[in-house]
Amino acid sequence: VILASLEQGVREGRMLLHDWLVILTAQYNEAFKLVQHNIGNSVTSQIDVEFLQCPQLQRLPRLVFALLRNPLLRFHEEGVHPDYRIYLQCLFSALEPSSLQRAVYPLLTSYSTPDKQAFPRHSLSRAALITSGSPIFLLDAFTTIIVFYSSTADPTLPFPPPQDCLLRTTINKMKQERSITPKLIFIRGGQDDATIFENYLIEEQDVDGSGLTSVMGFVSFLEEISQSVVEYMK
Repeated sequence: VILASLEQGVREGRMLLHDWLVILTAQYNEAFKLVQHNIGNSVTSQIDVEFLQCPQLQRLPRLVFALLRNPLLRFHEEGVHPDYRIYLQCLFSALEPSSLQRAVYPLLTSYSTPDKQAFPRHSLSRAALITSGSPIFLLDAFTTIIVFYSSTADPTLPFPPPQDCLLRTTINKMKQERSITPKLIFIRGGQDDATIFENYLIEEQDVDGSGLTSVMGFVSFLEEISQSVVEYMK
């Protein structure tokens, strides 16, 4: 994808990645016999775009969605600096799979206290934050680690988290295992500017309010992939 975007432009790189997911999804649906063809070759049953029959593939749609939202494949007119794009091309090309996955789709974990984890993984959406009811969130984006305290968090919770707590131990372990030392940021919701944290919550529709056509929520993205798979299989 990076090579295609360098040789033929970002638009071509985006199309290549999109079409790869469409073809893979179509072949998966065929392999698991989830689709029947009527007379006239129309596709009848519901297309499975979430790989429900194959757990190993279930993260792929989110990874492709996140990569399409990443500055690596955003258009120049969306404010992506050429030097930053080159930095991402070099970084992503050099990372092994698990690190690349983390850099593309950050891990969001929640804590009920600095010493007690609540949920090990959330989707990157405001809805996930609200419905979890957790006061503290840890976001690991590989080169950046953010600790976010919800605006509704109990004011007696220590901020920033103390050095000897589970949350700090987890962060220190992440830093030790990295080939690049990540930047650590603490944000208290309702008091500090939370923009850098909110920018990672990519799954909502038109997250940044820019109205650009390349920006769609994850649900809309799955619907669009499903329609493309139907067209491909005709």
